[in-house]
Amino acid sequence: MEPLLYEHLHGFVYNCNTCLTRCDAKSKLQYHFGADAAFSERFENYLINRINQNTALPFTAQKTTQPGYPDIALYQKTTGNNCIAFIEVKVQTRTFMTIQNHLPQANLYPSETIALNQSDLLRYFTIKEQTQLPLFIAWALLNRPCVLKTEKVQYYHQEADLLQQIFRHYQNLRRFRRQSGQGDVVEGQHKGVVVNYHFSLSELVPGLPLGL
Repeated sequence: MEPLLYEHLHGFVYNCNTCLTRCDAKSKLQYHFGADAAFSERFENYLINRINQNTALPFTAQKTTQPGYPDIALYQKTTGNNCIAFIEVKVQTRTFMTIQNHLPQANLYPSETIALNQSDLLRYFTIKEQTQLPLFIAWALLNRPCVLKTEKVQYYHQEADLLQQIFRHYQNLRRFRRQSGQGDVVEGQHKGVVVNYHFSLSELVPGLPLGL
């Protein structure tokens, strides 16, 4: 039975109107690019170590050295220099509570929504087409108690080709540009994400890719 705090409607959709711990829907226009990047790198390092410490896996993981490529490259153990797949790691800590107001035709509810920098997403589509290698995007979901329940983090992933099918279906209906805010500019350069593309947790696969 679902806890009374979170009224479950279907899938990953919960009734935010009856939630007693409703997420804050007000943007404070304060973003911390440096802290967010460091936080994401912690999960990236965790995944690399998890792969390399599992001797049963037929591949190893390394941080990608090619600019603009996903965070992690996987290599066959037998050859060492034969890249077989990529994994991009994202951390989702915020909930887009006003998505139905801002993107009414996106077919998304706050509790199920995850986001990704649109420019990154389009770049990964191009890399997938160029390399013809599996390219997974993995999200670590935090701070969403209706979905997480007693867990601190849950992982979800999807392959770039399937994300591209969703992107082609919805086009700009799931695209949102936010205002720039404090913390977006780092050392004179605007690095904060202002244009996001959104997906549903129901469109992803629970867990990490490749059975990790």
